[in-house]
Order: sequence, then C-alpha cells, then structure tokens
Amino acid sequence: MTIFQSIILGIVQGLTELLPISSSAHLNIIPWIFNWNDIPGSFDIALHFGTLLAIGIFFFKDWISLIVGGFKTALKKEKSTEGKMFWYLVAATIPGGIIGYICDSFIDTLLEERQMIARGVIAICLIVLGIVLYLVDKNCKSETKYENMTFKQTFLIGLSQALAFIPGVSRSGITMTTARIMKVERESAAKYSFMLSAPIVLGAVIFKLDEFIFNTAFVLGVLTSFIVGIIVVKFLLDYLKKGSFKAFAIYRVLFGLLIFALMVIK
Repeated sequence: MTIFQSIILGIVQGLTELLPISSSAHLNIIPWIFNWNDIPGSFDIALHFGTLLAIGIFFFKDWISLIVGGFKTALKKEKSTEGKMFWYLVAATIPGGIIGYICDSFIDTLLEERQMIARGVIAICLIVLGIVLYLVDKNCKSETKYENMTFKQTFLIGLSQALAFIPGVSRSGITMTTARIMKVERESAAKYSFMLSAPIVLGAVIFKLDEFIFNTAFVLGVLTSFIVGIIVVKFLLDYLKKGSFKAFAIYRVLFGLLIFALMVIK
C-alpha cells in the first residue's frame, strides 16, 4: 500500500463513516475500481480509529460529562441527564457489539471470497436504505431532542446498529434512519449516532490491534481520516439544523446504480 492510497482512503473514511452513506461500501468499492489489490484487510479498521478520534475530540466535553454523570448515577444515585444518557448508551451498545462480534468473520470471508456477491449486496443495500432514509426523513416529525430521548428510543436505535455488519447498510445511516422513525430531530439523531458508534468502533480497533502495520502509510491514513472526520462532524451537525437527509439518500441510490453498472462493464 502506498502513501497516496492511504491518504485517499483516509479521506474516503473521514467523509463516509460519519455521513449516512456507508464507509464499508466505499472502502470496498474504491480499491476495486482502481485495482488496488495491496490494501491490508485490517486497514479498514485502522481508518475507523481516525474517525473514532474525531468523535472523541469533537465531543470531548460531552464524553467527560457523560462518564462523570454515569458514575455519579451508579455510585451516588445522583440523577442527571448526562448520567441517564451514559447508561442508555451502554445498554444500546450491547446488541450491536454482540452481533458485530459474531458476524465479523463471516463478513470478512464474504468480502474476500465472494467479491461479486458482496458488491451486489453493497449496491442493493445502498439503494434500498437510501430510499428508506428519504421516505422516513420526509414523513416523520421532529419532536425529540438529544437530551430528552427515552430508553426505548435509544435502545431501538442501538439495536438497529446491529444491521451495520451488512456491507452497504451504513452504521450512521441505519441509526439515523431509526432515530427519525422514533421522531428524533435530525441534528439530535446525528449526534446520538456519533456517540453510539464510538464504543463499538473502539472495541473493533482493540480486537484488530495485533493486525495493524504501523508504518508511514498507516499513520498518514489514520491522520487524514481524523482531520476529515472532524470537519464532517461539524458540517453535518450544522447542516442538519435546517437541512434534511435527502441529498445523502440520493447519493446512496446513485452510488448503488454506479456499482451495478461497473459490475457489468468490468
């Protein structure tokens, strides 16, 4: 893997992991388009570490408040919004973490040994979930802010995260869609999606740590993913104050159609 490849993939990861358009789809399809056959399998997870750092730093004060509030709730029985949201996040993370762990090896095998099938699945998921995201976002009301989310809402959003093991679904895409179904406002849906992704991504990074190849390309890829991720988090939260998910839904459909076209041409 060259430095150029790592930087390009870092940019792709930073853009696509935090937007509801599936980083797994892009990190699988782009090397295929350009015939990059020397990308280590663990580099996908390494790039996720970059966007994990972006979420951690951007929401640093939120994380501190959540952790402090969570322990105060557990040890001192002091109730607070931060304490409530901390334990909601813990509970919502469990289903996705368990299912992701179980399905990890299956997905790796599919992507490596049944590549054409995997690309077809990616294209279908991009298109179908793009249409679902558009229809849900258009027709569901915005009634609940982040701090007012209930256990039922947060847990169901966390449960939906389990579907992210399917390439092309998108962790942020499925959680934001579920949040909108639960009538969570757009900006709050995005924030909760970001916060919810952190524990599972951290677990995946730790689980794959021994497979990382710590060289210049690795460092620059992760750094690029981090920088772009910070920019994207800020952009999306600002954009969703007035905008909708329509543009991302359209992009998903067009990218899915492009994949089908390339499968015929290549």
